[in-house]
Amino acid sequence: MKAFRASRILTYVSAVVAVLVFAGPFLYMLLASFKQPQELNGVVNDVLPKKFYLTNYTSLFESGNFLLYFVNSAVIAVVTTVLALFVAILAGYALARFKFAGKRLLLLSIVSMQMFPAVLMAVPLYKILRSIGLLDARNGLVLVYVTFALPFCVWMMRNYFLTVPVEIEEAALIDGCGHFRALWRVLLPPALPGVTAAGAFCIILVWDEFLYANTFINTDQKRTLSVGLDSLIGEYTTDWGQLLAGGVLMTLPVVLIFAFLQRYLTQIAGGGVKG
Repeated sequence: MKAFRASRILTYVSAVVAVLVFAGPFLYMLLASFKQPQELNGVVNDVLPKKFYLTNYTSLFESGNFLLYFVNSAVIAVVTTVLALFVAILAGYALARFKFAGKRLLLLSIVSMQMFPAVLMAVPLYKILRSIGLLDARNGLVLVYVTFALPFCVWMMRNYFLTVPVEIEEAALIDGCGHFRALWRVLLPPALPGVTAAGAFCIILVWDEFLYANTFINTDQKRTLSVGLDSLIGEYTTDWGQLLAGGVLMTLPVVLIFAFLQRYLTQIAGGGVKG
């Protein structure tokens, strides 16, 4: 009994430490975003703000294009996620259910695509976008993000479709469903946790990405949120209050998305996925 109680206490302590380690930076950023300039510049070294200084947030929307950057990132993230999931679902279904020449080579190629560093592809992608007239265009950025999100999404969907018994699909085909209808009505509902995980991956990939957004977009009105926040860092001075407030507002949607999709993501952690 004592050993069980000690083990339980150790579990709770470990959970609290893990929460502090992972959530600590965000909590500090949240508290610091309400501090006054003299507190952020080191004149006052208190951990908690003396009072909630909301000017950091109001000035963030009044002095720049923060709202426009936010909308740009949201639109690009949603479009990228929808396109990537649509293609990944079809490709994953084909790889899980059909036999064709070169299937193993294709699977190996999909996995190897994840190994290429993003910085290595910046120059070739820049030349490709310039040649097709999509440089400094949001749809060009969407195209780039889709190509980088697809390997993981295709692999995830293929593995989840493998967990669905073939007999369920065969029964649907016997009842008159075609492959496409059987996919959307029979196979997709059990694979919803995989779709959720792939969608969360796409959103995070686009939301936090900086290199390509900074390289391929030159017009200020088309910039994403990560590049827009970087513009707050000046050569000689930096408004840390606005930067921290922008960081909080940028992190908040990701936190809310994970909170909403938590039950699907826990199904992935608790269940098995075939390789």
